[in-house]
Parts: sequence; C-alpha cells; structure tokens
Amino acid sequence: MSIKAKKHLGQHFLTDENIAAKIVHSLLQEQIPNILEIGPGMGVLTKYLLQKDKALFLAEIDSESIAYLKDHYPTLTDHNFVGDFLKTDFGFTNGEPLTVIGNFPYNISSQILFKIIAHYKQIPEMAGMFQKEVAERTAAVPRTKDYGILSVMVQAYYDVKYLFTVNENVFNPPPKVKSGVIRLTRNPKPGLEGNEILFKNIVKTGFNQRRKKLSNALKILNIPENLKNHPFLGKRAEELSVEEFISFATEWKKAADQSAS
Repeated sequence: MSIKAKKHLGQHFLTDENIAAKIVHSLLQEQIPNILEIGPGMGVLTKYLLQKDKALFLAEIDSESIAYLKDHYPTLTDHNFVGDFLKTDFGFTNGEPLTVIGNFPYNISSQILFKIIAHYKQIPEMAGMFQKEVAERTAAVPRTKDYGILSVMVQAYYDVKYLFTVNENVFNPPPKVKSGVIRLTRNPKPGLEGNEILFKNIVKTGFNQRRKKLSNALKILNIPENLKNHPFLGKRAEELSVEEFISFATEWKKAADQSAS
C-alpha cells in the first residue's frame, strides 16, 4: 500500500532513507522530552523518530496518511496524532518543551515558522526541510537580497544554521524546486521581551518598502519626534542587523513613552 501525494496539501514524499536519517540526526538537544513531526506522510522520518526514547506526536491532516502510519507502525495510536499544526495550542505536552521536525509542506512554510516563533518558549529546537528559497531566506544575513522579514523575525528568537541542500529527484512526486534543511536553536535576543509587537511592526513595515530609507518607510507608524534624527532612519531595512532592529524598537518605545508623559 502506498499513498498518492495530494497537491492541495503540498505533499512531496521523501524517498531517500539517508537524507531522512540525516535530518533526524541533526537534532542536537536530546534532553527535550517530546518531538512533534509535521506532515509525516508515509513515515520516512517517523521510523527514525520512533527509535528515540521520547513522546512522539504527529501533526497530520491527511486521513489516508494517518491510516497508513497506523498500519505500518503499530505502536502509533490516536493519542500520537494532533491534527493541524497551525491550529494546535501544544496542550498535548502539558506545558513540557518539544522539538519540531519535518519535511514541511511547502505551501505553508512561512506560516509554520511564524507559528514556531509564537511558541518559542516551548520550542527550543527545530530541524526540517523547506523549499530552498525559504531555507535561505530564514538563514540570510543583512545586506543580501534574501534578508527580509522572515530572516529578522526568526533570528530574533533562534540561531539558524543552513545544513544542506536536497535535490528534487529524491521525492515522489519531485517538486519543481530544490529543498534546504535548516536547524533552529532557541536563542532570544536581549531587549526583545515586552516590546515584541512594536519590534514586529517596525520590521514588517520597514521591509514592505525595502527600497526606501526607514525614515520614509516607517512614516506610517508615526515616528516619535525625538527619534527623527536617529542614524538608523537614514538606512534601508536590509542594512540593519537583528540586534539593531531590537535596539531601535527599544529606543522607539522609550521615546514614545517620554512624549506621552
């Protein structure tokens, strides 16, 4: 029995056992008690994850895949399946930390990363495969074309390591693009806590008009009067590091508070 990949679910089943093992072995934090695999499909990663002495949960919405996995891995029960990753609140771990891993559906790549960021306190580590372009954007550094909202938002909470590239021919069906495997290791930057909404607004607004200097791009956010001569405003968003975005948001909040008092 095999499963036909469903295009609307973004399914491309990995068929290379060596790559599957390599992805699983890229996880470093063995002390984390729970693993959540997103989009297990036909279980090419699942078989290696089951060898670990951890609670394994599977985020899968394809009923055919769920039936296949239960049939081929009899230790899996309804308890192991948690439904749609984008809708879960991670209550199934009773507040314990979890590792996230997967050959992620490419049609929801960015949503997966933003969901992980939203729960960064509970997710110390993630390893998995994305479309190569998304993997490169996530790991990008300032002053490069790939550096953008995704780079800054993820790197504010995690260290990102681009591990390796995967060719199209090891999937069924083959995607039209290459894939990239990355690992995230939680490392929230100092100064972020308590100012996350403003930080996010500045980053998103700045990059939405990335060709403009921040003095123009951020006008819509009502730049505080005593911040209008800030040197960062003479730069474009792609020129600021993650740490500089965080310090700028901190100064912005202080300036706004002062003008309000």
